[in-house]
Amino acid sequence: MDYKPVGVGKTVRNARRGLPEAGYWKKFQSPVLVKEYGMVTSLEFSPIKPHDLLVTAAMRLQVYNGRTSQLKKAITRFHGQARSGSYRSDGKLIVAGDDTNIVQVFDGASRSVLRTFKGHQDPVHVTRFLPNNVHVMSGSDDKTVQIWDIPSQKAVNVFSEHTDYVRSGCVFAGNANVVATGSYDHTVRIWDVRANRCVTTIATDEPVEDVMVLPGGSVAAAAAGPNVHMFDLLMGGRVLTTLGNHEKTVTSLCMDSAGGRLIAGSLDHHVKIYNVQSFKMMYSMAYPAPVLSVALSADDTRLAVGMASGVFSLRRRAVSAKEQALAAPQRARLGTHAHFTRGAAYKGGDDDLRIEQRRKRSLADYDQFLRKFEHSRALDAVLANNRTGLTVVSLLQELVHRDGLAGALAGRDELGLDTIVRFVVKFIDHPRYTSVLIKVAETLLDIYGDLLHQSGRIAELLVRLRAKVRTELRLQQDLTMVLGSMDMLMAACKVSHAAAVPAADAAATEKPSIQA
Repeated sequence: MDYKPVGVGKTVRNARRGLPEAGYWKKFQSPVLVKEYGMVTSLEFSPIKPHDLLVTAAMRLQVYNGRTSQLKKAITRFHGQARSGSYRSDGKLIVAGDDTNIVQVFDGASRSVLRTFKGHQDPVHVTRFLPNNVHVMSGSDDKTVQIWDIPSQKAVNVFSEHTDYVRSGCVFAGNANVVATGSYDHTVRIWDVRANRCVTTIATDEPVEDVMVLPGGSVAAAAAGPNVHMFDLLMGGRVLTTLGNHEKTVTSLCMDSAGGRLIAGSLDHHVKIYNVQSFKMMYSMAYPAPVLSVALSADDTRLAVGMASGVFSLRRRAVSAKEQALAAPQRARLGTHAHFTRGAAYKGGDDDLRIEQRRKRSLADYDQFLRKFEHSRALDAVLANNRTGLTVVSLLQELVHRDGLAGALAGRDELGLDTIVRFVVKFIDHPRYTSVLIKVAETLLDIYGDLLHQSGRIAELLVRLRAKVRTELRLQQDLTMVLGSMDMLMAACKVSHAAAVPAADAAATEKPSIQA
């Protein structure tokens, strides 16, 4: 395995704002209250503009438009309570667990199920994409944490050191080899995916409801009971401080885009904002019901809070024209020289209308015949233009799937059969083509078996085919004999090794007595 260098994370930046702290958070006004089908257990904004909001409630995931806050789409492919809907870093895929013990990956555009992971024995409460975008982490009430490979749809790591429900988890930004989970066994564990083991265990006084790692990867925050504990991961999980401003259990944590403010929601109906450098509470917001989930958009303009009453609140911060001008890149004015020299790499602005030009893919001649169900002409076309063996075999395989192979081979004269039989003779011993070409040869014999003796050319080709098949069979027999001999040698080596080990142990135990 190649050595992977240590990932250098980003340090926590101090959020510089022109307004005082209270004035800044007071600008999140005009809350929109939306009634869902059940308790809102998870909220997450898309990392890609316009930052659509993903809401997990009851047996569905709902996506709300980032600009209009209107319902955009709903994903209802669940047979139990949906849990922990989460976006991939490119915003194209969504992962979620449910109470039927499965993890599903959805296409964010079409809502179709792309992958289903089955391996947990109890409800899955935690799902996250790893930063490499090809692995998914899941945590379940069966006390296990599993890492799934999306292409192969298999679990590549299974961690089972937790002794109670796993209800929270997070990934390290920029590092796909380390994940963190929190459990009701009063511990936070850091797992190394490469070593397949737990590298750090941090004990708390209460069940862990949520855990997250701050930018830089050196500090972790864990919500346990009414407190938020801050741990120094570089010092083995040493407690930096405990934020105890809540009266009831803290259920959810999130960060602002600058990494300078920690937002915590609690069952005491409050959301509180903390400064992660001074560890002081900066602001508090009250809500009408116990808070189960909180999320802040990547552009720090929308704050979403999910509640146990089945309602989620969406507050929007008014952005001044000056702040928009500072955040937006300078664009060349229409008609200026800079506008016409932007270059081919210019991607346009967010509000520009993009017109996609799709080139029509011209079909090959055999594809055109297949499209019209003219199987015989499609086979003639693919054999006539000296195409690769893989192309011809792929078309033959397609004819087998369509039950059109017999129709494509029937009704041919000597010249038409000559081309097909020569191809079979040439590639019958190719390992990738053998299974298909055997089917073709059998079909030819079934159709023309009584007529083949009338053509000397075809008869000669069949003699060559028989000789080639016999040669291949002899080769396979010889290989089988070699494999049998190797198995006997390996078995003999194992027996001799097993006999040598006790003899060596006996010699080692007798040596001290001889010296005495």
